[in-house]
Amino acid sequence: MTDAADTIDTTDATDVTDAGTGAVRLARYTKADLVEILGEGDDPFGVDSAGLTWLPKEEHFGIRLRGRLVAHAGLRTLPLVIGGAEAAETQVVGVGGVAVAPDVRGRGLARQVVGAALAQARTMGPQHALLFCRPPLVALYRRLGWQPVEAEVRVEQPGERVVTMPLPTMVTPLRADARWPAGPVRLLSLPM
Repeated sequence: MTDAADTIDTTDATDVTDAGTGAVRLARYTKADLVEILGEGDDPFGVDSAGLTWLPKEEHFGIRLRGRLVAHAGLRTLPLVIGGAEAAETQVVGVGGVAVAPDVRGRGLARQVVGAALAQARTMGPQHALLFCRPPLVALYRRLGWQPVEAEVRVEQPGERVVTMPLPTMVTPLRADARWPAGPVRLLSLPM
C-alpha cells in the first residue's frame, strides 16, 4: 500500500498518456504520481495508524484522463502459508496501492484499474490475489468479486516481528477452480 515513495521502472511496460478510461501498464510509478492521484497528504491511503511497514509493488497499472493519472493499482508476488504448521508454502499475488482521484470516483475506474492488474496477475502463476484495505472499502471490493479472509492473518514486520494484520484481508481467485484453504494465514514477508 505504501509504495508511493519508490520509483519503479519496468523495461517492457507501456505507458499511455491519454488512454481515455482504459487501464494500462505503467512504465514507472513515483511519489509524484501518487500525489497526482490523491493530492498532498501525510497518510494518502489512510492506513498509517496501523503502524505497519509495507513493501513496494513491482508492477503498476493506471488510468489517465486528459493526460492526468487518476487511478492506480500495483502488484507483487508474495510467499505465504495457509492453514498452520502442516501447510506448505505457496504464493499469492498481492494487490495494493489502489487509488482513484476523489474528483473522478463513481465512474468505475477502480473496477477498471484493478481488473487490468488482475488480468496480469492471472499470468503470474499463483491461484489467488490478496489485498488489505480499510474497513469502509470492504463493500467496494466485495462488489469487485473479492471475499474477506475470516481467519487470522499474520505478517512480518521489521526486527523479526510477526504481527496480526489489523486491516481487513480480502482474496479473489485467479483461476476458476481455485479454492482458498481454511485456516490461519501467515504472510512470509512484509505486506504489500
